[in-house]
Amino acid sequence: MARQVYAGMDAQDKENDPLYKRRHSLAHILAEAVQRLYPGTKLGFGPPVDNGFYYDFQFTTPLEADKLADIEAEMRRIIAEKQPFTTYELPPEEAVKRLEEAGETLKAEYVRDLAANGQPIHFYENGEFVDLCAGPHVENTSQIPSDSFALDTVAGAYWRGDQSRDMLTRIYGLAFNNKKELKEFLRQREEARKYDHRKLSKELEFYTMCEQIGAGLPLWLPNGTVLREELEKFAKETEQRGGYLRVATPHITNEQLFYTSGHLPYYKDSMFPPMQIDGGQNYYLKPMNCPFHHMIFSSRPRSYRELPLRLAEYGQCYRYEASGTLAGLLRVRGMCMNDAHIYCSPEQLAQEFRAVLDMHRFYYDKFRIDGYWMRLSMHDPLNTKKYVDNPEAWKQSEEAIRQVVREMGVAYEEVPGEAAFYGPKVDFQIRNVVGREETASTNQLDFAVPPRFNLVYTGKDGEYHTPYCIHRAPLGTHERFLAFLMEHFKGAFPTWMSPTQVVIIPVSTDKFGEYAEKLAARLRDQLYRAHADLGDDSFNKKIRAAVTSKIPNILVVGAQEMEEEAVTWRRYAVKEQRTLKFEEFNQILGRMCRDRLMDNFADVVLE
Repeated sequence: MARQVYAGMDAQDKENDPLYKRRHSLAHILAEAVQRLYPGTKLGFGPPVDNGFYYDFQFTTPLEADKLADIEAEMRRIIAEKQPFTTYELPPEEAVKRLEEAGETLKAEYVRDLAANGQPIHFYENGEFVDLCAGPHVENTSQIPSDSFALDTVAGAYWRGDQSRDMLTRIYGLAFNNKKELKEFLRQREEARKYDHRKLSKELEFYTMCEQIGAGLPLWLPNGTVLREELEKFAKETEQRGGYLRVATPHITNEQLFYTSGHLPYYKDSMFPPMQIDGGQNYYLKPMNCPFHHMIFSSRPRSYRELPLRLAEYGQCYRYEASGTLAGLLRVRGMCMNDAHIYCSPEQLAQEFRAVLDMHRFYYDKFRIDGYWMRLSMHDPLNTKKYVDNPEAWKQSEEAIRQVVREMGVAYEEVPGEAAFYGPKVDFQIRNVVGREETASTNQLDFAVPPRFNLVYTGKDGEYHTPYCIHRAPLGTHERFLAFLMEHFKGAFPTWMSPTQVVIIPVSTDKFGEYAEKLAARLRDQLYRAHADLGDDSFNKKIRAAVTSKIPNILVVGAQEMEEEAVTWRRYAVKEQRTLKFEEFNQILGRMCRDRLMDNFADVVLE
């Protein structure tokens, strides 16, 4: 299904998009149905989203997933009532009073935050249901086909995304133009679930989780470790070409570092508890690498001649994610991050930020990941507790990255309230195997933290200046990015990444096993991951095992191949097979690995 970039749409675009209005209206109908069936339930937010809609609720008693059918039936009754949608405005003070009288304390809190600008507050009403909303909606509920939607799942969501606030119940719904589109989406999603990275990892032995180790702390098995190391090698070579310098930093640090950076006390809930050593001093496992890189920058005086200074590290980090949010490799507590920090002058900022985004595109194009888009995460000027209070710096920084993204010509959406506390960021968004939007990688522009560390360089004028810092991780973490690649490739990796690159299968182990092992040994001497299958299974069973393991190159050898020092080459998911000299295959294999070809795609012709 085509993606609806709702967060980036202006009011006119929304008004002209019939599916947007249906999905938005269904969110209200969902909320009305819930409050009919469960009186006293308080409302959170309920926007239209890609593939449908959701609404957050504060139930008086927990909602069981098996109750979705009852809510869905009530929604269809509301649709049949042909309720018209009408709108009106109230002054902020009156809107707060009206919401509090209705018991909608969450909505009232939000309106109090909005009241600073003095603008009237918009409401929409359908039937007996009233909601804080700017619209638009369908004219009446009957304009929504009753078979074009379905309630989908129940999940938890913190109020306003703040882990210190109440956990609400989020109900997701699916909605399309008609029943046919809905059924096709469900069919595609069911097919895609076959390639969930957690399922593939069990089958192909990429990683495992262990209760004795702890939740969210993956153990990488040999096959998965190959994936990590090959991805990291690729990144290091790319970064070396881009002028990056590699550094390495410890896994723990004295707490004072995070007070200087500003992460303590504000980020404390996402950090593991401190350990006391050296007479009671608190040390923390590091949740991010940036403060360590700042200390490397400040380890000696810097000149403008050294800028931009690009410091890179695949650094292991640890974050205390709530147990309910852990999800395979997509959200973990121990992660290895493709991190780097670029220290640059204001004059270099646009060029450096553009180069970072271009590196993202290079990786995504290389892995044939299409359909990605950028999310410009801006600050919320009303939330002075979450963000550094420097309006002018926010304005300049946000405009700088907005201009860079516009010049790139890539689809993007602008979202307020999602920035880092120290500056705006650009997230690269993609969809996981079941269609859920996920952040694959991120880039952040930091104007606030360098002054806290007194990071300075001597300019051409002989004076001290504070550099900008760009935080970037084009490949995110090993954990998250490889989860995407596992699903994207359906477990069948290109030769240069594949845990086993070549398996050699003799037609008869007794007759041709020695030849097969000789070829495998020659490949291993060249540091290829190859072996000969000399087990007791039948020839056909060995072939099936190699295919099931998604090995990209199967070499079959028999009498003719041994006589001619040749092999019969079968590529994964390619019907045609070729008989060629072993040395010729060896040269092709070298090119596949040296050039990192995406030979796991059947349309790649190898000569």
